[in-house]
Amino acid sequence: MSASQSNQRLIVAISGASGAIYGITALRMLRALKVESHLVISKAAALSLSAETDLSVAEVNALADHVHKVGDIGATIASGSYKTLGMLIAPCSVKTMGEIATGVTSTLISRAADVVLKERRRLVLMVRESPLHLGHIRAMAAVTEMGAIVAPPMPAFYTRPQSLQDMVDQTVARSLDLFGLDAPMTRWNGLAGE
Repeated sequence: MSASQSNQRLIVAISGASGAIYGITALRMLRALKVESHLVISKAAALSLSAETDLSVAEVNALADHVHKVGDIGATIASGSYKTLGMLIAPCSVKTMGEIATGVTSTLISRAADVVLKERRRLVLMVRESPLHLGHIRAMAAVTEMGAIVAPPMPAFYTRPQSLQDMVDQTVARSLDLFGLDAPMTRWNGLAGE
């Protein structure tokens, strides 16, 4: 960890798409890196948590330094004057991405994302949907043109993962890399014999 990481903060949102484990893993990694985390969980994500994990919303909230209610448009992270590294939405539902793409800010998640974009900070969307139709692709193009990074959670098989958690860890660490955060991960070192 760089010395400057201890004074940084990152917004983590967990939306209703499948894959709440990505957001949970991000919170754990940020704690290990001593990066202040600000968590927002959508109403649909609260339902997904119970279906996909053994953790309660309260247990996930306990992993964050600060927790904001999805309807709290007056939260610190709703203002550009509140400095952050940016925002990771893990996972990012197509609904959330669509709101961001159109500038609709009906929840704190889409409002905070809008703030991150207008302040020219980093916004990473771990979009969870497959297959994609043209509307999804157009929304991905729109958020990319606005400055976001669309980073679907794709496993890196060169790491020779031994478990699903290995794949999740590598994917989340790679996403945190996009913020300049150095979470432990296996990096590509080229093919043997080169």
